[in-house]
Amino acid sequence: MFKPFLDLFNFQGVSDYLPDLLRGALISIELTLCVMVISLPFGLVLCLMKIGRSRLLATLASFYIEVIRGTPALLQLFYIYFVLPAFGVRFDPFTAGVIGLSINYSAYLSEVYRAGIVSVPKGQIEAAKALGMSRVKMLRLIILPQAIRIVVPPLGNYCISLFKDTSLVSIVTVRELIFTGQIISSTNFQYFTVFTIIGAIYLAFSYPGALIVRWLERKMAVGAKARRNPEAGVNAQ
Repeated sequence: MFKPFLDLFNFQGVSDYLPDLLRGALISIELTLCVMVISLPFGLVLCLMKIGRSRLLATLASFYIEVIRGTPALLQLFYIYFVLPAFGVRFDPFTAGVIGLSINYSAYLSEVYRAGIVSVPKGQIEAAKALGMSRVKMLRLIILPQAIRIVVPPLGNYCISLFKDTSLVSIVTVRELIFTGQIISSTNFQYFTVFTIIGAIYLAFSYPGALIVRWLERKMAVGAKARRNPEAGVNAQ
């Protein structure tokens, strides 16, 4: 069954270019970490602007989110790397990739945060208001702690998707995994072998992350049941 694929797979030379592919994978991981460090807090700021009392800030946040979500990430990268230099703004490829993906993912993460915040029971918010809590204190002590527990699994899924989406920055010549594979395959013409290895590398990093996200989803589900019914939470554990 797998013999035709094994016949196409050329094992010769794999040891020569595998280190280059792994270095490309490390750049993809570095991109993922940089983008998440930026987009996680920025997405939360956008969310708070959108649901806040200021109509101006809410309008600006909504406009930003709709524009970013309504245009391809590839187009946004093109604008940052190829269009902005016409206005005197230049970034190196890696920085342009980080900025472009951060802009894109912060818009999506803001909606994840918003979904978590609006899922907090209104009764708890009304009780906090009755106790005379300020809006900031209410967010810090009641709303955000519960919302974060709800949004952690979706944020994990976005992190996994981001690792795969780092391949988009190959368009601005960042030597991540895909771009490295393109260079190698253009010299040895072993497209099947090179990109099969690339697929295996993506899977090797993404699948453990998916397992962690599933574990978090189960833990969050058990925690939610325990808060509603303490005896059920003890039995589940």
